Amino acid sequence: MELAGQSDDNPEETPSRSGNKELPRHAPLSVTSFVLLLAGLMCINALTTDIMLPAFPEMSAALGGVPANQLQAIIPAYMLGFGLSQLFVGFLADRFGRRPVLIVGLLIYTLASIAATFTNNFDALLIARFVQGTGAAAPRVIAQASVRDCFEGRRMARIMSLVLTVFLIMPVIAPVIGQGILLAASWRWVLGSLAIFGIFLLAISALFLPETLHPENRRPIRLLTIGFALKSVFGNRQTVGYTLSAGTFFGALFGYVGSSQPIISDVYDAGEWFAIIFAGIAVFMSLSSFINASLVERFGMRVLSHGATIAATLISLAMFAFEKAGLLAFWVYLPLQGAIMLMVGLVFANFNALAMEPQGRVAGVAASFTGATTVVLGAGIGYVIAGHYDGTVTPVALGFVACSFSTLLVLLITERGRLFVPHNKPPQKR
Repeated sequence: MELAGQSDDNPEETPSRSGNKELPRHAPLSVTSFVLLLAGLMCINALTTDIMLPAFPEMSAALGGVPANQLQAIIPAYMLGFGLSQLFVGFLADRFGRRPVLIVGLLIYTLASIAATFTNNFDALLIARFVQGTGAAAPRVIAQASVRDCFEGRRMARIMSLVLTVFLIMPVIAPVIGQGILLAASWRWVLGSLAIFGIFLLAISALFLPETLHPENRRPIRLLTIGFALKSVFGNRQTVGYTLSAGTFFGALFGYVGSSQPIISDVYDAGEWFAIIFAGIAVFMSLSSFINASLVERFGMRVLSHGATIAATLISLAMFAFEKAGLLAFWVYLPLQGAIMLMVGLVFANFNALAMEPQGRVAGVAASFTGATTVVLGAGIGYVIAGHYDGTVTPVALGFVACSFSTLLVLLITERGRLFVPHNKPPQKR
């Protein structure tokens, strides 16, 4: 089965040789099957963070009454391991290929999930979550590098948007899954379900995922090779600029995720509806990624992502103004937060695609750099925002204002003051 209107002989797909025929590097999988499998790999991150949110109150009681603003540390602990390990995954993936690195990463993730399930100590849980994130980095890097192996240009952005459309369904259903597990079992089964998911992905990947990195493109881990890759990444204004933009922008998103449960439960007294409310807000993010996939080949990555960043800044200012005026009632907060999530979906795929676009020769290392920087920077900012939760929406609203405005400044520096302008169509001089 293929995506409507697409075929495997698209000129923007990177071929691999099989006998005398040239096949797409995702062969024997069709484009649709390839997208679904990569989306499943990327889902591991959203599932591992969001499925636990409904379990926070029960976990707090079981772990000795850990306060809410301390308990949310299990999210940045995971994200820290997830981000830092990506720095190494890319080099390993460029040296040994995508498949073996992915298999090892999924194995580490599964074992850490089992350890987290049975721990009785908060500090031990934080360590298990860090290791869990270390293993989960491989699926993220491999998925992104595999897309870059197989596609180029706007087609790459469209495929990544389709991957993210499926991936972004997970924030919608993960809290519902977590809440459903809690209705029948304890919070430990919420963690146990992550181990089961890891085993499932391990089996599916071993059986069906092809090696997308051609043997002739593998790079030995040598100082000269590392230096070349780092020069390619750090010496490229577009890659560095859009990576920093992504990390800054998503800091507010991580802060929102860490604060969402106490906001819904304490501020709006709707804790029993948390999973439904969180899922409803996340729907906007998934919807916008689908919209992006439909529009990006027509309008381009810069037009959509730059416009979404400006819109997010304005919406965040409105939320902060309503909050300070005492007018941010639930039915005001809900559409504003949903509108911000709509902008997140338009930014996420395009910032990543723009960062990766110049790095075809070192896709694995580039995916590591962009992923690690985005996650570590975003998690650090998010930890600060969530750690300042004070029983109001003010820290989250202010966080969105600061992060979206800072992202806009980084974009202006990266693009030398010219937003919305595709580089293949430079502006005419007047």
